[in-house]
Amino acid sequence: MKEEVEKVLEMVRPGLQADGGNVELVEVTDDGIVKVRLTGACGSCPMSTMTLKMGIERAVKEKVPGIIEVVQV
Repeated sequence: MKEEVEKVLEMVRPGLQADGGNVELVEVTDDGIVKVRLTGACGSCPMSTMTLKMGIERAVKEKVPGIIEVVQV
């Protein structure tokens, strides 16, 4: 499952990098929780929660069955 999540992150990463940020996969738990770290401009952006939930989480849940939530660590 971790490899599938990483593939989705590779798809959303160019959009984040265009704004000076990035996302790093930290862990995928057995119960379907994806833990990521937003870096660069995304780490301090006030819109990072929206980016995480409406962008990254939506894409991951759509493409990888069994994922329940994406959280920032």
